[in-house]
Amino acid sequence: MLKDLNARTIEVFRHLVDAYCASGEPVGSRLLSQRLEARLSPATIRSIMANLEDLGLLFSPHTSAGRLPTEKGLRLFVDGLLQVGELSLEERAQLELQRHEPMVARLLEEATQVLSGLTGCVGLVVSPKEEAPLKHVEFVRISQTQALVVLVFSSGNVENRVLNLPAGLPASCLTEASNYLNTRFGGLSLREAKRMIFEETQHKKDQLDTLSQGLIEAGLGQWSGPADHETFIFRGQANLLGTIQHMEDLERMRLLFEELESRKTLMKLLDASLEAEGVQIYMGADSALFQQAGCALVAAPYGNRDARIVGAIGVIGPRHLNYARIVPIVDYTAKMMTRLMETL
Repeated sequence: MLKDLNARTIEVFRHLVDAYCASGEPVGSRLLSQRLEARLSPATIRSIMANLEDLGLLFSPHTSAGRLPTEKGLRLFVDGLLQVGELSLEERAQLELQRHEPMVARLLEEATQVLSGLTGCVGLVVSPKEEAPLKHVEFVRISQTQALVVLVFSSGNVENRVLNLPAGLPASCLTEASNYLNTRFGGLSLREAKRMIFEETQHKKDQLDTLSQGLIEAGLGQWSGPADHETFIFRGQANLLGTIQHMEDLERMRLLFEELESRKTLMKLLDASLEAEGVQIYMGADSALFQQAGCALVAAPYGNRDARIVGAIGVIGPRHLNYARIVPIVDYTAKMMTRLMETL
């Protein structure tokens, strides 16, 4: 859509969203006329704002109020117009945590606390439970209707889950499923193995019979969702209370805090960040949580010494986040976490 807007319209739109992200309040034509380098009259700015409103990028909360960006407008801004700033030396120093801290949990706790303090938002971090390569997988029947799925990792850790079996499943399927997993996916992390297995079973179904394929998918499905994660930390909830301006904001914050406690939606979004590259921004239509609470999530993945993605870190705050400042902070923190994890 940006290619359909002229330079003057883009400049007005960019300054309006910048002003909104700084204050969270509707932005009027008089304020914009003071901010713009190319002097435009309030009447000209109002005309441009009306055109942007027709395009669905702005809206007016009240008849006499200024304009606010819609979700569509805010997404256009962060995807195409956001000008990311640089971290100050003081901010970098605060983010450079205890480099020789041997405890991963303490390291994640410190990172979350500092991130929350620097951004004035809720700091979040997620770290998968086990990222050591798989050494052996076994399906062991324990009754006619149940089997034990056993995962042995190269770190020496062993995990198992009980899996319900379809009636009449032959023992040969358990053997075939075990052999298939050990032959093709030994040496990969569980996350990598799951992704590759589901890709292969979609495109090479002829290599496995239907029962064995279903067994593999059901078995690995036992390791999906929040139970996969050892660490989920969030800090700084009180920071969001300072953004409350109206009674309806209080209800939105209550919904958000409930969601933070239940973890489900945020875990899904942070899981999505693990599969992405660089900083990701989620808002509005990306989650029912954000539509209800009027919030946004900025998150980025971090890795370890084996160049594997092992977690994600980010912040959640009001929709009018100072993205230009927060995006580089999250990005720097994720890269710093990667460097620290490489030393452990």
